[in-house]
Amino acid sequence: MVIYLPGEQHEPEAAVEPSFDELTPREIVVELDKYIVGQAAAKRAVAVALRNRVRRQKLTPEMAEDVLPKNILMIGPTGVGKTEIARRLARLAGCPFIKVEASKYTEVGYVGRDVESMVRDLVETSIDMVREEKLDEVAERAEHAAEERVLDLLLPASPPPPPETLNSPNSSAPQIEEPRRDQMDRTREKLRAQLRDGKLDQRLVEVDVRERSTPAFEIVSSQGVEEMDINVKDMLSGIFGQQKRRRRMTVAEAFDYLIQEEENKLIDMDQVTRLAVERAEQMGIIFIDEIDKIAGRESGHGPDVSREGVQRDILPIVEGTTVNTRYGMIRTDHILFIAAGAFHISKPSDLIPELQGRLPIRVELTALTEGDFVRILTEPKNALIKQYIALLDTEGLKLNFTEDAIATLARYAVMVNEQTENIGARRLHTILEKVLDEISFEAPDMKKKNVKVDGPYVTKQLADIVKNQDLSRYIL
Repeated sequence: MVIYLPGEQHEPEAAVEPSFDELTPREIVVELDKYIVGQAAAKRAVAVALRNRVRRQKLTPEMAEDVLPKNILMIGPTGVGKTEIARRLARLAGCPFIKVEASKYTEVGYVGRDVESMVRDLVETSIDMVREEKLDEVAERAEHAAEERVLDLLLPASPPPPPETLNSPNSSAPQIEEPRRDQMDRTREKLRAQLRDGKLDQRLVEVDVRERSTPAFEIVSSQGVEEMDINVKDMLSGIFGQQKRRRRMTVAEAFDYLIQEEENKLIDMDQVTRLAVERAEQMGIIFIDEIDKIAGRESGHGPDVSREGVQRDILPIVEGTTVNTRYGMIRTDHILFIAAGAFHISKPSDLIPELQGRLPIRVELTALTEGDFVRILTEPKNALIKQYIALLDTEGLKLNFTEDAIATLARYAVMVNEQTENIGARRLHTILEKVLDEISFEAPDMKKKNVKVDGPYVTKQLADIVKNQDLSRYIL
């Protein structure tokens, strides 16, 4: 078997996919299977959790308010697909999604990020998502308005005739003005055609550019650095206002800048904020990774003194509270929380009982086998082999992987994981980089544009390093 990159590989993705509301749990699992190998139990759990959100939207408002999301705890070693499942799930549903590391937060009273910042980050992500959707809606109108403004810069309007000329009884200004206007219209249409053909891209024009003059500084307060910093900047931008200055730039640069300016005029940010806050509250997904790092009871001293405190700070957010953000108060009652951890040293039962109760769905992800690695290399839409073939194809190099090459790559990945640290599928990245190092470096200068990677070639590139365990710890 030879793995190759067919020229039509992007065509299937152009097909219209079913809307999120129409997807059954089984169809959600099928969609996840396109990107993630194995882990059927975890996929089923998140598919049901996502489908329950659709079911909740069809309930009466009184009943829907009482139906809380079933938060999930994923247990499994690193590199087996925990984060990817959550990320693909959010992308499939069009939900605001953020991934945070529990170990980055500190208990209130310690220097560091407070746990409420994860909700603020989710709202910011939701704002960006809704704003992008609105930008797509107004893109055509913004481009047309920007085009007119560029033409105004290229062909300024002629000055009006002096008043004394208009007041003169013998004035023939109206008769003179009409042909001049027709001529300007014809000239404007010619410039429009040249502008659309890109013939005027390098011509210089002067544009009034807005620039903020807000001083940059940071204030530390009990609110947290992030929130206080944002509030002060918003306040000062209103005081100092926006200043304009004329700047020379090419027509292409001016066109891009004016499109952005017109888009900002056409978008109602109050509406964007309202929709984004609602989407974050009702459809948001927060993925809390490394939750096992904050599991464990207090020893009362040392660097881990705030572990249980972080758990107690996370608890109200997971069970439902209100968080103050720059866009107002955000309720977390219906945000879906997916927590994950390897739990090599600690156990899920080491979490405080209240937090355990807020993660009712437990799924265990299994370690990846050699067969899983073979599938990961070839089957998903974004498979690593396909990525490398596409990258080198940009240099005109046709790269072919034989079946025994893929099997050898998987075997070495398992071997290195067993001998050193088990980092799961991430090991395939380091293995492939090492195998293709020489080809990637020489690709632009190679005269032979068809290269076959087989089992012996993979072994030649990796054998010495794999044998030397000390060296493989640093290289692979």
